[in-house]
Amino acid sequence: MSARKKVTVVGAGMTGGAIAQRLVELGYCDVVLKDEPSIVETMHQGKALDSAQSAAWTGFDSQIRAADGWDETAGSDVTVFTAGIPRKPGMSREDLLNTNAGIMRSLVGPAVKASPDAVLIILANPMDPLCHVALEASQLPRERVIGQGGMLDSSRYRTFISQELGVSIRDVHGYVLGGHTDTTMVPVVSATMVGGIPLTSLLPKDKIDALVERTMKGGAEVVGLLKVGSAFQAPAVAIEEMVEAVLLDRQRLIPCSVYLQGEYGIQDVFCGTIAKLGSGGIQQIFEVPLSDDELARVQKAAEVTKEMVGLLS
Repeated sequence: MSARKKVTVVGAGMTGGAIAQRLVELGYCDVVLKDEPSIVETMHQGKALDSAQSAAWTGFDSQIRAADGWDETAGSDVTVFTAGIPRKPGMSREDLLNTNAGIMRSLVGPAVKASPDAVLIILANPMDPLCHVALEASQLPRERVIGQGGMLDSSRYRTFISQELGVSIRDVHGYVLGGHTDTTMVPVVSATMVGGIPLTSLLPKDKIDALVERTMKGGAEVVGLLKVGSAFQAPAVAIEEMVEAVLLDRQRLIPCSVYLQGEYGIQDVFCGTIAKLGSGGIQQIFEVPLSDDELARVQKAAEVTKEMVGLLS
């Protein structure tokens, strides 16, 4: 490996492979793809080799390789966790809880031992309680354990608005807070703008309600259509944006899951809000203005996550 920044992606499934490809194409970070032999013994090796062989035409000089031992991940600036069993049709994120919590615990310890200064980004589901597992297992400060959910959910929300109005997604500004489950997401309609115009001035309430509902069911919609596995392209792009913000100290304001300690009246639980992401992880957490209903729903989302954390075995 070179003097470039270094990112480890833990989990070599569809999502992990897509993330690794996006990151190595950035050109300024080397990528290590790590998986557990119990999944598919050589999958991480095959995906790393496949990605490396794309360099001739994509033009990147950064390196990607598979790691069998954790020592090969040492010195990572960011570690992304995607490992876990995927959602299947009809399966909620909650159904995944204890199986993926066990997987997360087994991975975080050795990852942090190898790279004690890394920022951890959690993508595995159910994301919010697994962030809690990662924080507890790593014993890192809250600024360095971040959940990705809000980035993906906000992307879906903006996509559906763009399609409904027939406008460029670049002109759609909105975000999703709360939890990363089908029932706890909170698309913040009160702050959603399209070209500087409030969404509520462009669409009637029933249309907006339908967009909110589709956003909340967005992951399940993809799962149902794929039949096998879950979304991987949009999550990979969202992770790329987050990793870039950390590595290049972009100081981006993004929707993500962070450990709240009093914000919104929420204490000691991961929940989606807007945070400034840069070198070292979370640099600032924002309490954004919400309607009374939106605030109540964000607080309810935090309660649901706390209940799920209480179910961890």
